[in-house]
Amino acid sequence: MTHDTLGGTFTMAGGPTVHRMGFGAMQLAGPGVFGPPKDRDEAISVLRTAVELGVDHIDTADFYGPHVTNELIREALSPYPEGLHIVTKVGAVRDEQGGWPHARSPEQLRTQVESNLRTLGVEALDVVNLRVGGGPDGHSPVPGSLAEPFGALADMREQGLIRHLGVSVVDAEQVREAQSIAPIVTVQNWYNVEHRGDEQLIASLAEQGVSYVPFWPLGGFSPIRSATLEAVATDLGASPQAVALAWLLHQSPNILLIPGTSSVAHLRENVAAATLELPSEALTALDALGG
Repeated sequence: MTHDTLGGTFTMAGGPTVHRMGFGAMQLAGPGVFGPPKDRDEAISVLRTAVELGVDHIDTADFYGPHVTNELIREALSPYPEGLHIVTKVGAVRDEQGGWPHARSPEQLRTQVESNLRTLGVEALDVVNLRVGGGPDGHSPVPGSLAEPFGALADMREQGLIRHLGVSVVDAEQVREAQSIAPIVTVQNWYNVEHRGDEQLIASLAEQGVSYVPFWPLGGFSPIRSATLEAVATDLGASPQAVALAWLLHQSPNILLIPGTSSVAHLRENVAAATLELPSEALTALDALGG
């Protein structure tokens, strides 16, 4: 596939250049992102097909499974093709009930970085996001300093264990605090056609050449259900998921997408969304969803 069929490319300031349509590995783990996949062969095929289609940005975390998605990525893709960028995140672990407790002390973060290195089978991690927030819904920024944990990751970057840094589930003030400690190349927050809280942050990051990666572009554990979205999709002869992804690509050139799936067929549908043209009347209707 060409760059255009993957939404073009974006070069992160001080970081890699990637196609804007990437892949999120979270759904390759078992139910609740816990345990092994239902169909391991299909999970391997999804990863290999993504790379064959030109995807060069894969998002993962060692706490998916735990360890499951990283190990699948290594099995499917190692030795890794040149130009493939694997982005992982730290700041949480899994408990025996499948919960996601924070784990952000310097010692805990080093353990997590070392585990990611081991399970992915690499000498240095390309991009590491510090997952900061949580809040009542588990997925929203919580005000507070990230100096100690982000400083620990910055030290590991200086030591050569990490090439680039990012932050996740953060507010604008926390982004600025992180940038005062070390350069960041990406921010990963909750944003989609219905959940619009980060529009000023996205614009600010675009001016700085920092990528913005919306997690849950299709709504996550509560998929987007919208009569407007359904109507636009019907008019265009496309799926609501494709329309939601195309809308995100239209919003800002620094938005990178990482829709996830455990199905090769769904993967192909998601990637194809990068070529979907949204006419002005469709954009007007979708923009109103966030009003």
